[in-house]
Amino acid sequence: MNSETQFPSSPDDCSDALVIGGGPAGTTIATLLKEKGWRITLLEQDHHPRFHIGESLLPMNLPILQRLGVLEAVRNIGMIKYAAEFTPGHSDQPCQPFYFSNAFDRTHPYAFQVRRSEFDEILFRNCVSKGVDAHEGVRVRDVTFRPGQTHLVAAVDDKGVARNWETRFIIDASGRDTVLARKLRLKRKNNEHQSAALFGHFAKVLRRPGRDEGNISIYWFEHGWFWMIPLRDGVMSVGAVCWPEYLKTRTTSPEDFLWQTIRLCPRVAERMQTAQLVDKVRATGNYSYTSERMYGDDFILVGDAFAFIDPVFSTGVMLAMTGALIGADAVDAHLRDPASSRQLFEQYQQRMRRGIRTVSWFIYRFTSPAMQSLFMAPRPIFGLQQAVTSILAGDLFGSNRFGVPLALFRAIFYLTFARNGSRAWQSYRRRKRNVGIEFRGGTLPEDQRALND
Repeated sequence: MNSETQFPSSPDDCSDALVIGGGPAGTTIATLLKEKGWRITLLEQDHHPRFHIGESLLPMNLPILQRLGVLEAVRNIGMIKYAAEFTPGHSDQPCQPFYFSNAFDRTHPYAFQVRRSEFDEILFRNCVSKGVDAHEGVRVRDVTFRPGQTHLVAAVDDKGVARNWETRFIIDASGRDTVLARKLRLKRKNNEHQSAALFGHFAKVLRRPGRDEGNISIYWFEHGWFWMIPLRDGVMSVGAVCWPEYLKTRTTSPEDFLWQTIRLCPRVAERMQTAQLVDKVRATGNYSYTSERMYGDDFILVGDAFAFIDPVFSTGVMLAMTGALIGADAVDAHLRDPASSRQLFEQYQQRMRRGIRTVSWFIYRFTSPAMQSLFMAPRPIFGLQQAVTSILAGDLFGSNRFGVPLALFRAIFYLTFARNGSRAWQSYRRRKRNVGIEFRGGTLPEDQRALND
């Protein structure tokens, strides 16, 4: 701490809860707690609007957006998405769409594709309008827990001025920066999965016709899979999520390497024959991690600050906002009566872990030949197709309606895996091999901060 450090000088500088991070998780939990009457401070290290990847929302996001009062604002910037569709990159087989209207919960048969710079700013400005004491351009450098009294949060703004805040409770919604998980040594490498990504925004990409224009398209190829996410302004977000061992072979610029990778997937290349890059190509790596626990004495981890697996099913924003919704009730109870809140925190942790486990099972096996064959030939019997569609819609939290169909789907997967023989085992060994490979070529700010920490 230097001589410019500013210490709290009035009760207004001491909050009931301080939120680290102004993304979807942080702004959601800050808004909800403010509505419950608490003094909330939020510190965001960037200035909105700022770039962020993860443009595809899920139907299960919509009730939370409505609860926050921003659904119409998001609708105004979003592209309606009725389905997620899957296609083998080297086959003439037609794409297989999973329409959200076929899920068990048909309340919200669509979602939105959004520019995250616009979406995140809507959530941030909304939390400010509700009275949250929100600061942009302020990066948290350290947290000092002081049992029995308020805790200290040390930060520095983008002018280099050091600041301190006092608070009763700390909410880490810092995303992949994982401020508290790093400090408390809770962060763990995911020993089941690892991936890295290369992506950019393009104009003049061929879109689907009619109501399918807004669908997210997923393409398998030799080194992983592609996403194609159509945005409202005619731009297409295109990214390749690959094994780290493949991205480490890059010897050219990120832009040239992305085009090289696109040429390896004929179905994607076909849609991009006239494509023009409208922004720089970015890379990011080492997606997959988790944390030992989600809460402790006077703190909670929300969203990517706790764990992230892989972007394939677009669950990141939904899990972050759902965690914020559930976590807000636990924090509220703790601020009212710390002695009675432990059960709520434990329920929060169990529920979020259950949701992550549900989608992780699919993610770990997504590139296997067995999973590809099941996705391309969905079975509309015994609720199998409805169950998978429900997962794709973000319905991850143990609904009794599709427990049995999911168990049956898993059984069919393992039978299909066994029939695939050597191809299946080759895919499995490649996934396990890549868990031990670290990709350090990421260009996003969080990648650079991770290298410097």
